[in-house]
Amino acid sequence: MSATPGDGSAPVLRAEGLVKTHHGEGAPAHAVRGVDLSVRRGEFVAVTGPSGAGKSTLLHLLGGLQRPDEGSIWLDDVRADGWSEARWAVERRKRIGIVFQFFNLVSNLSVADNVELPALLAGLPPKRARAEREALLGELGLAGKERSMPGELSGGEQQRVALARALVNHPPLLLADEPAGSLDSKGTREVMRLLSRFHQRGQTIVLVTHDARLASAADRVISFFDGRIADDATLEGTPARGKGISGVLELRD
Repeated sequence: MSATPGDGSAPVLRAEGLVKTHHGEGAPAHAVRGVDLSVRRGEFVAVTGPSGAGKSTLLHLLGGLQRPDEGSIWLDDVRADGWSEARWAVERRKRIGIVFQFFNLVSNLSVADNVELPALLAGLPPKRARAEREALLGELGLAGKERSMPGELSGGEQQRVALARALVNHPPLLLADEPAGSLDSKGTREVMRLLSRFHQRGQTIVLVTHDARLASAADRVISFFDGRIADDATLEGTPARGKGISGVLELRD
């Protein structure tokens, strides 16, 4: 691994006092309630908990896809929660790769174009963008699929394309929101294996999942319940930043 959790470097990601309330029909939904979180370079953190716990909202806040009502977000010790939408878009191209449950591929672009587009938008020369795309698709078992359209691929293949797109610019941080949520068991195993492989190379990953199999690939598991961190521990059983509510949630398949 090129980075070791706990090596004393500044956190790649830090959040303090995050609050997010959704207002719609009916009573306000308190999705995130005063969350503090720090992720060190090279960590693989899984955030798990029941549906509706606020996990995805938390991830969207960390990636600048939603804005917190209160609290602060820091990327490499630079405060980010006040950034404009345009600044967040630039940073997501360069520093934050995001993988979604339903892939979010551009349906009228080929596999090759879906993967290359973020690299070109980030200013990579076309030749370099093509080389990065070819290397990633080859590693992810998608060689020969470059000219295919997303709708011609299986769900597992589409998610691998989405992973290639998220990683094409070598972002320091990868955020994954239920990346196997719409996949079958084989696709889930593929995603788990690939996330583990990139983590072993030093990739920092924050994964939101309700699936115990995916969470077991992480080296730190945060149990999220009712908008709050209920427990925070390493999988070896040594508490990382326990909140004193150990055992509120169990990881379930």
